[in-house]
Amino acid sequence: MYYVQSMLVSDTAEKIKKMEIRGAGRIARAAVAALKAHSEIAPSRDLSEYRKEMVTAADLLIATRPTAVSLPNAVHLVMRSLTLDTPSVSSAKEEFSRACQDFIRSSENAIQRIGEVGARHIRDGDVILTHCNSEAALECLLTAHRKGVRFSVYATEVRPGNQGLLTIGTLNRAGIPTTYIVDSAVRYFMKEIDRVIVGADAVSVNGAVVNKIGTSQIALAAHEARTSFLVAAETYKFAPRTILGEYIEIEERASSEVLPDPMAKAHPFITVRNPVFDVTPPEYVNLIVTEEGAIPPQMAYIIIRDYLGWEIGDFEARTR
Repeated sequence: MYYVQSMLVSDTAEKIKKMEIRGAGRIARAAVAALKAHSEIAPSRDLSEYRKEMVTAADLLIATRPTAVSLPNAVHLVMRSLTLDTPSVSSAKEEFSRACQDFIRSSENAIQRIGEVGARHIRDGDVILTHCNSEAALECLLTAHRKGVRFSVYATEVRPGNQGLLTIGTLNRAGIPTTYIVDSAVRYFMKEIDRVIVGADAVSVNGAVVNKIGTSQIALAAHEARTSFLVAAETYKFAPRTILGEYIEIEERASSEVLPDPMAKAHPFITVRNPVFDVTPPEYVNLIVTEEGAIPPQMAYIIIRDYLGWEIGDFEARTR
């Protein structure tokens, strides 16, 4: 039974790594759900043994996607319930299960709340541009549509993963008029756009936004055209270690996603780079819409301190 449960954590980690589970919120909830299930049959003889086993499982999950800070934040939020003050393994497991349930519930509620806040920034007649397949950004559009706001959307293709197909599927099912465009056409159409709404995989302490590759180019085009640029992001996507000046690691994926292996072999002098994300400077961002409200990017530190519970001392203690 214990081996099967360990495989569940490994299976979840593999699905996250292969992007079978995608989207920062979905990744975070899947990881927490796997940890909760793992805890239920983890060793129960000794508290330190149990905590060690949970740390091992948590580290395995965290290592899968270096850019998606929702993953370590989610793990941090639930793992901090495992304190040495807990009187027994059974009570530790109860506390941990409750922490996991609270996180999953608050994460799901966060999307709904972001949708409510973001919908207030969409007006009748607006033309919205969105990029990639952000659960939070889409909820802003879906909520506005349910409230009777009439608008249309431009959705990008999102090469090389073609996540735009998922986005237009969602918008089509909702009956929202949508135009599907290739990524490189964004600047051409920007003069028709009233506002851009995208998601985020991470937000740094200075308000810079890490999101799907191509986002920074869209932000630059929007800035040039004086088009509002909004980011929809749950608070657990804010990156606490950037307080110490650490950079968010930008993941690069296999070159075969861009140039299939048979074609690559026919071009032996060609190197393919495939970064998954890029960084949008805070000066190109008008607002970050969170479940706690819409904030300017300069307030990112407040989110890290007050809502994620990280302080500089937490990191200093870990580096000693």
